[in-house]
Amino acid sequence: MSVSVLVLLADGFEEIETTCPVDLLRRAGATVVMASCQHALEITGRSSICMRADRLLSELENPMDFDLLVLPGGPAVFELRKRTDIISLVSDFAGSGKPIGAICAAPLLLLDAQLLDKGKPYTAHISTIDELPLLIKTQAVVEDVQFITSQGAGTALEFGLRLIRRLFGHGKEEGIRKSIHACPVLL
Repeated sequence: MSVSVLVLLADGFEEIETTCPVDLLRRAGATVVMASCQHALEITGRSSICMRADRLLSELENPMDFDLLVLPGGPAVFELRKRTDIISLVSDFAGSGKPIGAICAAPLLLLDAQLLDKGKPYTAHISTIDELPLLIKTQAVVEDVQFITSQGAGTALEFGLRLIRRLFGHGKEEGIRKSIHACPVLL
């Protein structure tokens, strides 16, 4: 069974929060599509690193065919929050019961899609605390039944590994963790 992941990109995305999970998911065997939410494949990150998306989001036949949606953080989130098509995509994806990973400021997209008002545990970058006052400050990554959230660039490695666990299981996560010499996390 092939596992597919959709990663949304827009100018101002946080590079570490994108490249780290994408790299790890591809190592695990997932088909990862980085989709530009803009009109061009070339996207510039918050630190002026240019990346080329795999596809334009507008050209994807059915984004709901993916098994996981990943939302990187960075200043791009604040522009994506203004787009009803993005909020609808997040809402529809959640409605399908499939997992969503959101890191840094990206849990704000979950908030805008009215997905965090159900008492779900989550974390996010501390700068979002005014809008996300219930974020868990003591965990780098917080998982619930559907959402995997993480605090920011410094937690991107653990975030990516947890996404692998969600899609492929603990054994695959441990294999990838060992292959990249990541420290084991005591749970």
